[in-house]
Amino acid sequence: MIDRCFLAFLGAFACLVLASANASAHPHVWITVHSELVYAPDGTLTGVRHDWTLDDMFSVFATQGLAAKTKGQFTREELAPLAKVNVSSLKEADFYTYATADGKRVEFNEPPAGYYLEFNPKDTVLTLHFMLPLKVPMKAKNFNVEVYDREFFIDFSFAEKNPVKLVGAPAQCKVSVVNPEQMSASLSQQLAQLGADQRDPTLTLGSQFANKIVVKCP
Repeated sequence: MIDRCFLAFLGAFACLVLASANASAHPHVWITVHSELVYAPDGTLTGVRHDWTLDDMFSVFATQGLAAKTKGQFTREELAPLAKVNVSSLKEADFYTYATADGKRVEFNEPPAGYYLEFNPKDTVLTLHFMLPLKVPMKAKNFNVEVYDREFFIDFSFAEKNPVKLVGAPAQCKVSVVNPEQMSASLSQQLAQLGADQRDPTLTLGSQFANKIVVKCP
């Protein structure tokens, strides 16, 4: 379990999920994703910006014990230490973001830029905002981004409305989202039998059910 706490999303806060009586099946955390692909004025792709909204149960766990000036609300400043822990933990999992340009793997600079946490008091959820700059800004005809957890501890899903957009991209570039096939009932049942401290031994489930961003430019 100690190893799981080091590698799981949001670092030590994942331990709270593991300790929860409700953590009896995979996945344990659900994240809704909005993403932007950011381009420079010359048409060069410079980075991927993520907005990740955590499910309400996990958001409650993560904010327990945090000091707040107003009850039930948290400012960006009050959430800053938590945001720092979150982003530091993401490095261990390659930021759950895997990209290729014209078939070749793309590497990102570290640490992420402009990261912060935002709390929605109405829905009681946290959203983590951060930017992954490309190590080498580039122009590519085919650029693909997948967001997933190899161990399927976390279920990432793109938002139903406006999940992805291009920022400053050449007009000819087009973006689309490829959704994974629905999980079979038998596989879902197998996952339900895994304990909270167990992993997918094949480390392939996350990639099999990953959502993919596909950008095509002339």
